[in-house]
Amino acid sequence: MKKSPLYTRTGDRGTTALVGGQRVAKNSPRVCAYGTVDELNSHIGLVHAHCGFLDDFVPAMLVKISSTLFDLGSHLATDVDPSASVPSPLADDAIADLEHAIDTLDSMTPPLKLFVLPGGTVAACHAHVARTVCRRAEREILTLTSTGAFVHPDAITYVNRLSDYLFALARYINHATGTPELTWRRQK
Repeated sequence: MKKSPLYTRTGDRGTTALVGGQRVAKNSPRVCAYGTVDELNSHIGLVHAHCGFLDDFVPAMLVKISSTLFDLGSHLATDVDPSASVPSPLADDAIADLEHAIDTLDSMTPPLKLFVLPGGTVAACHAHVARTVCRRAEREILTLTSTGAFVHPDAITYVNRLSDYLFALARYINHATGTPELTWRRQK
């Protein structure tokens, strides 16, 4: 069987195809939204690559998150009629799973007393970078909705909750490795 070429040349003029074939500019709000979700998914992969030393529940959750982000990207890459009845792009338990994971990680770390700065282990730093990309993805999705495009509300909730999970994960990684957290101190 002959492989297809990796390049198609169809985007050489600055456009790309959405699910369904409609062509849009590569810098359109829709492409920026799903592109940032794709970037976030790559950062989740980095976090996963550095978390092999942790209990199985963290790497397993990161794989689940990565798959969910792939589904979310597909949803964002589809231009749907806002009046249509569109099912959630997420599994029924996706948001509840994130909340449970946040509660689990938070229960295993000391209470917050100061603002935490990004830092610590390489894995924790990658989790913090993923968290900030996640917040940008959330902003890009909201920008897309401000154009009148339909985005299922579960997608926005999931991305919002995911940034909380990544913060809790960064704290957990540092705690599990005995790495002190960096905390904010007002500079005079």
